Amino acid sequence: MNTPFKEHPTVKAHLRRPAQEQTSAPLDAAWLRQLCLDAGAEDVGFLELDRPALAGERPHIERAFPPTRSLISFVLRMNRDNVRSPARSVANSEFHHTGDEVNEVARRITGTLERAGIRALNPPMGFPMEADRWGFERMWVVAHKPIAVAAGLGRMGIHRNVIHPRFGNFILLGTILVGAEISAYSQELDYNPCLECKLCVAACPVGAIGADGGFNFSACYTHNYREFMGGFGDWVEAIADSRNAKDYRRRVKDSETVSTWQSLGFGPNYKAAYCMAVCPAGEDVIGPYLASRKDFADEVLRPLQAKREPIYVVRGSDAETHVQKRFPHKTVRHVRGSLRPRSIANLLLGMGVSFQRHAAGKLDVTYHFVFTGKETAEATVRIREGTLAVENGLVGESNLKVVADSETWLGFLAGERNLLWALLTRRVRLQGNPKWLLALKRCFPS
Repeated sequence: MNTPFKEHPTVKAHLRRPAQEQTSAPLDAAWLRQLCLDAGAEDVGFLELDRPALAGERPHIERAFPPTRSLISFVLRMNRDNVRSPARSVANSEFHHTGDEVNEVARRITGTLERAGIRALNPPMGFPMEADRWGFERMWVVAHKPIAVAAGLGRMGIHRNVIHPRFGNFILLGTILVGAEISAYSQELDYNPCLECKLCVAACPVGAIGADGGFNFSACYTHNYREFMGGFGDWVEAIADSRNAKDYRRRVKDSETVSTWQSLGFGPNYKAAYCMAVCPAGEDVIGPYLASRKDFADEVLRPLQAKREPIYVVRGSDAETHVQKRFPHKTVRHVRGSLRPRSIANLLLGMGVSFQRHAAGKLDVTYHFVFTGKETAEATVRIREGTLAVENGLVGESNLKVVADSETWLGFLAGERNLLWALLTRRVRLQGNPKWLLALKRCFPS
């Protein structure tokens, strides 16, 4: 006979416990800060969920943990000389060990809060991410960088790393979502620790960081993240496309196979976090740079510039041009672009991260896109003197209007559909001179 629910031993044991006093009083900020420091955080900040700076992040936070009322942001330092080493095994080991420690610290804080009757959730520092969202929407649960900036733990430098006022950019970030208010919240820094020394510009092997503050996301992603996500998929496709072992070795060097094995066995390895390595910002970091900029460059920057190594680029990209011009001693390795959107919404949202402004040159053109079928949308794309603007709707006059079935267009961009076939079957229709489509392709090489 089944035991009645109210007579179940677990239910009865719970009901015998003294009722926990429910309070809406905010958590004491001083107590919470000490809790975080005792758990291993090296600096910490708190912010309320309705902070205007988090407006874009709030829907993702509430999706991950609906009870969220406040956020804890904290940092852990990395060992600088490890990150600066031209030996990627040394630098990547530092990233992995510190990343694991960030997750452990976050878990300890979350566990202590839970045992105190306070609900909390700690998303991972980096990987793993929500792989089922790949190609359709963002994979990460929370964006740690804007949260850290809003919590006063630093500001973004021109290299797109958060720079802590003391520790510089030699930090990794953690975030905890808390289902309670906190008695006092942190404020953003009133200055940017970034020195705009442009050493990161000089160090980047693919020219992803512009001296004018521009950033080529696709160049950084293609090379630095070669053995992560999309780059790994490209390697798998190289295996699938190979006729035999000899053909595979023609496509992939033995050293690249071993490097991929290393990433599979010991965690994904970055190819070049050189922007972080050379950054002299931060009160605890700046000393050697102030003592002698030349000696600092000779010791930290030059070895990274001089290193002979493969640089992964998409053929026809700004990165390829940069490597050939600035680093002829490094080996260009052509790979397929791995930023392949699987939805029109992501395509339009992501055009800015794959746009090649130098390849665009002085191009001045307006495109109208009308997407039909499974996913409908209308958009205007303007390219003018190295800048890109994407707007909803059909705005103004266009040089070329593209009317396309959404699935066919996404398949064409992924290299899975033939454009000529699409034109002949009228799944794609052009209104205007087709030369403008070729010009568009030049700005988005794949």
